[in-house]
Amino acid sequence: MDRRTSGSKVVRSPSLPQPAEELAYRVELWRESGNTVERILARAASTALAHAIFKAAQVEHPGRRITLSTGERIIADSVA
Repeated sequence: MDRRTSGSKVVRSPSLPQPAEELAYRVELWRESGNTVERILARAASTALAHAIFKAAQVEHPGRRITLSTGERIIADSVA
């Protein structure tokens, strides 16, 4: 996170993007076995962007399980 100091205060620039951990939505690629996540393909701040990434991931990884999640909740699943 890029922070600038101003005297004794640490201030975050509002124009900087959020760190990946703070983005609410995850698009995940699952292992071929289907029981664990292989990797997080992307993170997104908005639902609309997350759904667009989810659809693009399905094209990039045909036949693989892709999920769109927020927290512990799965919003979309390519095998459902």
